[in-house]
Amino acid sequence: MTRVLNIISDSNIGGAGRVLLSYLRFADKSRFQTLAALPRGSLLSPALMEAGAEVYEVDGIADRSYHQDDVRVLKALLARLRPDLVHTHGCLSGRVAAKRLRIPVVYSRHSAFPVPAKLRYPPGRWVNKWVNEHYADHIIAVSPAARDNLTDSGISPAKITVVLNGTAPVERTPPEARAALKQELGLPPDVPVFGILARIEDYKGHLDLVEAARLLKKQGRDRFRVLVAGSGTFEAEVSRAVTASGVGDVVRLLGFRRDVAALLNILDVQLNASYGTEATSMALLEGMSLGLPSIASDYGGNPFLISDGDNGLIFPARDSRALADAMLQLMDHPEQRQAMGLRAKEVFQSRFTGEIFAQNVERVYDGVLKGASHGTK
Repeated sequence: MTRVLNIISDSNIGGAGRVLLSYLRFADKSRFQTLAALPRGSLLSPALMEAGAEVYEVDGIADRSYHQDDVRVLKALLARLRPDLVHTHGCLSGRVAAKRLRIPVVYSRHSAFPVPAKLRYPPGRWVNKWVNEHYADHIIAVSPAARDNLTDSGISPAKITVVLNGTAPVERTPPEARAALKQELGLPPDVPVFGILARIEDYKGHLDLVEAARLLKKQGRDRFRVLVAGSGTFEAEVSRAVTASGVGDVVRLLGFRRDVAALLNILDVQLNASYGTEATSMALLEGMSLGLPSIASDYGGNPFLISDGDNGLIFPARDSRALADAMLQLMDHPEQRQAMGLRAKEVFQSRFTGEIFAQNVERVYDGVLKGASHGTK
């Protein structure tokens, strides 16, 4: 049995946590035992324990990649547990601690962002290359966009394997359950419902969505609703913008929700307005599994999931007018929504299932443990 310790520094349930939860559901448990180290009090801990992971809460690593104190804490934990492999989701501290104990390391890059000049050119490029290649035996990039980020900042393609995220399909809830949730949330019947399920951070584009809603109302189009589910450091700012823009009647801030599947079931269209970090959105994949079309920004990995005019619509990131126009298009053409939703489900089943994802991750594990070399896919 191979014991793999995953290290995640998130105090919230973000993309990395959802990826690990998906892996746990489809892992080959006859060969791999999954352990997880998380910040004390992380919202992810109960979910991971329920999914069957052996969870260890540690002090000091919350929401930061590196600190020398975190290296000491994690090194002590690793010395006690002695896993066969460490898989870090970010968290450079975990990679440093594992390397000091000569434990093999896999590092997953879950984000895609504009590479700053200091990492594109020497000496920053050289330093970044050395740090990432020295402190990881292999790197998983969860989308081609994430891989390109890594290579653009100097990391060798031979160190990277693209493993597209995958997840379990979301089950369709009964009509009466959907009707009850809509009533609970005050959603009028026969009104298109859009939804964005993401951490509320500046780069997730919630303010652009609020502005799109304002533009639609300005056109006299108010027969739609937008559900915003999630929490984060930008939550108060978004709430103020909803009030100031006068869209509180059409945009609902729901806060952190555990009933993601139930919420997806009452949506007509899923939204993603990211412009800062986005690789392979787990929320978009879950919506696709249910047959939801998406409207997504052209940032990062979104265009690798959503093909414009096929299983959704793509708009230029930060362009609220274009986002409003895309929303209007799908509001006015329900037959197009239906066709795109059917296509979304087909794409999910062919490329993004949890089984495919788990097998690809475990292939990387086997290669690292055997000292094999991986190339990009």
